[in-house]
Amino acid sequence: MLPKDQWNKLTEEEARIIERKGTEYPFTGEYNKWKETGVFVCRRCENPLYNSSDKFDSGCGWPSFDDTFPGAVKQVPDADGKRIEIVCGNCDGHLGHVFKGERFTAKNTRHCVNSLSIKFKKND
Repeated sequence: MLPKDQWNKLTEEEARIIERKGTEYPFTGEYNKWKETGVFVCRRCENPLYNSSDKFDSGCGWPSFDDTFPGAVKQVPDADGKRIEIVCGNCDGHLGHVFKGERFTAKNTRHCVNSLSIKFKKND
Protein backbone atom coordinates (compact mmCIF):
# COMPACT_ATOMS: atom_id res chain seq x y z
CA MET A 1 0.00 0.00 0.00
CA LEU A 2 1.38 3.38 -1.00
CA PRO A 3 1.27 6.53 1.14
CA LYS A 4 -1.06 9.21 -0.25
CA ASP A 5 1.79 11.34 -1.61
CA GLN A 6 2.98 8.34 -3.67
CA TRP A 7 -0.33 7.14 -5.12
CA ASN A 8 -0.13 6.05 -8.74
CA LYS A 9 -0.89 8.66 -11.37
CA LEU A 10 -4.18 7.82 -13.10
CA THR A 11 -5.05 8.13 -16.76
CA GLU A 12 -8.12 10.23 -17.58
CA GLU A 13 -10.23 7.07 -18.00
CA GLU A 14 -8.96 5.58 -14.71
CA ALA A 15 -9.74 8.87 -12.92
CA ARG A 16 -13.25 8.89 -14.45
CA ILE A 17 -13.93 5.53 -12.87
CA ILE A 18 -11.95 5.68 -9.61
CA GLU A 19 -12.43 9.34 -8.63
CA ARG A 20 -15.72 10.19 -10.35
CA LYS A 21 -17.44 6.82 -9.83
CA GLY A 22 -17.75 5.88 -13.49
CA THR A 23 -18.21 2.43 -15.03
CA GLU A 24 -16.37 0.77 -17.88
CA TYR A 25 -18.33 -0.98 -20.60
CA PRO A 26 -19.09 -4.65 -19.86
CA PHE A 27 -16.85 -7.31 -21.43
CA THR A 28 -14.13 -4.75 -22.21
CA GLY A 29 -12.00 -4.86 -19.07
CA GLU A 30 -8.60 -6.51 -18.93
CA TYR A 31 -9.47 -8.68 -15.90
CA ASN A 32 -12.92 -9.95 -16.86
CA LYS A 33 -11.61 -13.37 -17.96
CA TRP A 34 -8.27 -13.26 -16.07
CA LYS A 35 -7.16 -16.63 -14.69
CA GLU A 36 -3.65 -16.14 -13.21
CA THR A 37 -2.82 -16.71 -9.54
CA GLY A 38 -2.05 -13.65 -7.45
CA VAL A 39 -3.58 -10.62 -5.79
CA PHE A 40 -5.66 -7.75 -7.13
CA VAL A 41 -4.75 -4.38 -5.63
CA CYS A 42 -6.26 -0.90 -5.87
CA ARG A 43 -4.93 0.79 -9.01
CA ARG A 44 -4.48 4.11 -7.17
CA CYS A 45 -2.97 3.17 -3.80
CA GLU A 46 -2.04 -0.54 -4.26
CA ASN A 47 -4.03 -1.64 -1.21
CA PRO A 48 -4.49 -5.45 -1.52
CA LEU A 49 -8.20 -6.05 -2.22
CA TYR A 50 -8.90 -9.51 -3.63
CA ASN A 51 -7.15 -12.86 -3.87
CA SER A 52 -7.40 -14.45 -7.31
CA SER A 53 -8.87 -17.57 -5.66
CA ASP A 54 -11.96 -15.49 -4.82
CA LYS A 55 -12.54 -14.50 -8.46
CA PHE A 56 -15.25 -16.27 -10.43
CA ASP A 57 -16.97 -15.96 -13.79
CA SER A 58 -20.44 -14.53 -13.20
CA GLY A 59 -21.04 -13.75 -16.86
CA CYS A 60 -21.86 -10.13 -16.01
CA GLY A 61 -19.01 -8.62 -18.05
CA TRP A 62 -16.91 -7.34 -15.16
CA PRO A 63 -14.47 -9.13 -12.84
CA SER A 64 -16.43 -10.77 -10.01
CA PHE A 65 -15.18 -11.73 -6.55
CA ASP A 66 -17.03 -13.35 -3.65
CA ASP A 67 -14.62 -12.28 -0.87
CA THR A 68 -12.07 -9.60 0.03
CA PHE A 69 -9.11 -9.26 2.33
CA PRO A 70 -10.36 -8.18 5.80
CA GLY A 71 -10.98 -4.41 5.89
CA ALA A 72 -9.80 -3.96 2.29
CA VAL A 73 -13.14 -2.86 0.83
CA LYS A 74 -15.82 -0.60 2.28
CA GLN A 75 -19.49 -0.83 1.36
CA VAL A 76 -21.43 2.43 1.16
CA PRO A 77 -24.92 3.32 -0.10
CA ASP A 78 -24.77 4.31 -3.78
CA ALA A 79 -26.02 7.73 -4.84
CA ASP A 80 -28.85 6.02 -6.74
CA GLY A 81 -30.27 4.79 -3.42
CA LYS A 82 -30.71 1.27 -4.78
CA ARG A 83 -27.27 -0.32 -4.86
CA ILE A 84 -24.31 -0.70 -2.55
CA GLU A 85 -21.10 0.84 -3.84
CA ILE A 86 -17.74 -0.71 -2.99
CA VAL A 87 -14.68 1.49 -2.46
CA CYS A 88 -11.07 0.88 -1.52
CA GLY A 89 -10.73 0.68 2.26
CA ASN A 90 -7.59 2.82 2.09
CA CYS A 91 -8.14 5.58 -0.51
CA ASP A 92 -11.93 5.42 -1.02
CA GLY A 93 -11.44 4.90 -4.77
CA HIS A 94 -14.54 3.59 -6.56
CA LEU A 95 -14.32 -0.13 -7.37
CA GLY A 96 -17.87 -1.03 -8.41
CA HIS A 97 -20.89 -2.50 -6.60
CA VAL A 98 -21.70 -5.48 -4.41
CA PHE A 99 -24.69 -7.74 -4.92
CA LYS A 100 -25.98 -10.40 -2.53
CA GLY A 101 -28.42 -13.26 -2.88
CA GLU A 102 -27.67 -14.19 -6.49
CA ARG A 103 -26.37 -17.68 -5.57
CA PHE A 104 -23.39 -17.63 -7.94
CA THR A 105 -21.13 -19.04 -5.19
CA ALA A 106 -21.53 -20.56 -1.74
CA LYS A 107 -20.69 -17.15 -0.22
CA ASN A 108 -23.71 -15.70 -2.08
CA THR A 109 -21.89 -12.40 -2.71
CA ARG A 110 -20.67 -10.78 -5.94
CA HIS A 111 -18.29 -7.85 -5.95
CA CYS A 112 -18.69 -6.48 -9.49
CA VAL A 113 -15.43 -4.57 -10.08
CA ASN A 114 -14.18 -2.31 -12.86
CA SER A 115 -10.92 -3.66 -14.31
CA LEU A 116 -9.57 -0.10 -14.42
CA SER A 117 -10.01 0.17 -10.63
CA ILE A 118 -7.61 -2.71 -9.93
CA LYS A 119 -4.17 -4.02 -10.87
CA PHE A 120 -2.98 -7.62 -10.77
CA LYS A 121 0.15 -8.69 -8.93
CA LYS A 122 1.35 -12.21 -9.64
CA ASN A 123 2.37 -14.38 -6.69
CA ASP A 124 6.14 -14.84 -6.53
